[in-house]
Amino acid sequence: MANLKVAVIGCGSIAQNRHLMEYEANEQVDITAVCDIVEERAMVTAEAFGARSYTDYEELLAKENVDAVSVCLPNYLHAPVSIAALNAGAHVLCEKPMATSSEEAEEMIEAAERNGKKLMIGHNQRFVASHQKARQLIESGEIGKVYSFRTTFGHGGPEGWSADGADSWFFKKDQAFIGAMGDLGVHKADLLRYLLGEEFVDVAGFIENNAKEGISVDDNAVCILRSESGVVGTLTASWAYKPEEDNSTIIYGEKATLRLEDDPQYSLIAQYATGEVVKYELGQIQSNDEGGQTNTNVIDHFVESIIDNKIPLIDGYEGKRSLEIILGALQSGETRKISKLEK
Repeated sequence: MANLKVAVIGCGSIAQNRHLMEYEANEQVDITAVCDIVEERAMVTAEAFGARSYTDYEELLAKENVDAVSVCLPNYLHAPVSIAALNAGAHVLCEKPMATSSEEAEEMIEAAERNGKKLMIGHNQRFVASHQKARQLIESGEIGKVYSFRTTFGHGGPEGWSADGADSWFFKKDQAFIGAMGDLGVHKADLLRYLLGEEFVDVAGFIENNAKEGISVDDNAVCILRSESGVVGTLTASWAYKPEEDNSTIIYGEKATLRLEDDPQYSLIAQYATGEVVKYELGQIQSNDEGGQTNTNVIDHFVESIIDNKIPLIDGYEGKRSLEIILGALQSGETRKISKLEK
């Protein structure tokens, strides 16, 4: 079978550090075209990866007969560009958060189904070894009934690694629509659904901009979540954690507590009520720090799902459910009431 022809639309940090490198490392893929509104960025990227360069995604989709597209653009462009690519007959891997509203997410799902194409959302936390192991332990009943959790994802903010630094689209409400919650919180919403194997029904959100001046989106958020079975816990997202990133999750169960990515050496520690402690060295989670260039498995999974004609682990429906937790938290922050999440 011929290699998949792939285009990457948006050549910023996530494209450079994840999508392009992982496509290049995949032997079943040819990167045929790249697109960025900044012409020089597009040209430099195209040269580096032996691809053709575009500044207009519509022109790229019209001229290039690509099999798959990565959408690595500001959040407000996720839906329109994904839909255009799906309508052009390409499978789509879209960065998170999937869209800026439930309606947009629905339109993306419909476009994928209408065109018979895969739609995957780039939630890489499900592929982290410690998270997969924790899911197995929870699912098998190893830690008994789950009572509570706390999860956090925070770092110093996108200005440290975004292609445009302090002038990044991440800080502009008209382009990002949502700040730390969309950048980091949605990853943890997706992870918790994956770990617990159930949906959330209620969310309360405390959403703040208290750390960075001159930005129009949130930079600190704390959410309280309740699941279908009554598991309650907290999810925090922050662009104000210095000097180190925190990407940890703790699950409190009847028979054990699981500490995920909470220890510099052991990516999963299970502390049993009996006093037994099991430490797992399962490889480190990807970070935005230097040296965090390990493969996220997102691209490989996307490519595999196209070649083997399988539904991706995070399809449009999964992406939409995780997005809705964040939308509910935002609404709660504005109304000061608990948001009910639709089943």
